[in-house]
Amino acid sequence: MFTQASRYLKASTYQASLPNGATVTALIIPGPRSPAPIGYHPRKVGDRLDLLSVQYLNDPTGFWRLCDANNAPVAPALEMRALIGIPGVGS
Repeated sequence: MFTQASRYLKASTYQASLPNGATVTALIIPGPRSPAPIGYHPRKVGDRLDLLSVQYLNDPTGFWRLCDANNAPVAPALEMRALIGIPGVGS
């Protein structure tokens, strides 16, 4: 269901009951796992996280690592930041 590079690959799940009685499997969202940023990118209008993750991490799907390094729960949370912290490549 998740790619090998996904932050959710080893996430735990649990069963939840919906109001209509259906049971679904839900994912326990992991907390940030990246260490402190090793540098910063001055954000410019039009910067895209997928392109920044290619530039700095050599991983077009690694935008979530940028979110983790900046304690941002979702990508849009980085849109108003003047500086975007960059994690180490192996982080």
